[in-house]
Order: sequence, then structure tokens, then C-alpha cells
Amino acid sequence: MSSSPARLVREFHRAFGLDARTTPTEVDPRLAAHRGELLAEEAAEVAEVAVEGPLDRLAHELADVVYVAYGTALVHGIDLDEVIAEIHRANMSKLGPDGTVARRADGKVLKGEHYRAPDVSAVLRRQGWIPGGAA
Repeated sequence: MSSSPARLVREFHRAFGLDARTTPTEVDPRLAAHRGELLAEEAAEVAEVAVEGPLDRLAHELADVVYVAYGTALVHGIDLDEVIAEIHRANMSKLGPDGTVARRADGKVLKGEHYRAPDVSAVLRRQGWIPGGAA
């Protein structure tokens, strides 16, 4: 049995009669707002336990964020795995050709001169998205 988040969340959406599209599309603003509220709720729960723990609750809340994020992508018909791969490609371009890493004072990795921004629109177009298409 595959534990791919995309597959598991699709199974959940089908079992419970929730929206699951296969082509990227805009959705009704009320549904989009609802999905945003679910994500904000889960992110707030992560923030609540991130510092104080316990670790098992943090792991649970992080998984909930991922689960709801994949569900939101599914509602919009987005293959999130492909989008993540494009974000990863862009993030890896932050590394200089000589292996140098630019960091902010708090340790966040910064975009260097070799950074190449992600082209998420191209990924969505490959998935069948038509920019400006109707919901």
C-alpha cells in the first residue's frame, strides 16, 4: 500500500464525497475561503505546539497541515507533487556553483545570484490549467 499523501488524501475525499478535481481550476470563492480557513486552523495548531511540544503532537499537527494542503490542492485539481518538485528545483538553485550558501542572520537560506524562480504556472499548464478559465 502506497503512503503517498496525494493518494491517501484522494482516497479520503472520495470516501467522504468531498471535491476532487483532476485538472487545475479556480473554484467557487466560498469553497476556496473554506479551504483557506482549514489551512489557517491547522497552521495555528502547529504554531501552538512548535516550541513547547510534545513532539508527538507536533508531528501530528504537521501531518494535519500536509493533509489539508494536499486536500486543498485536490479541490483545485492541482498535482501538488509536481508543484513541490518545481519549488524544490528553484530552492536548490539558491546554492552557489561553488557550494556557497547565503543566509540571513536567523539562518534562513537566501536567494543568491544563481537563483532561478519556480515556474508554477508552467507546471499547472502542463496539468491542463487554462489561465483565466472559468470555475
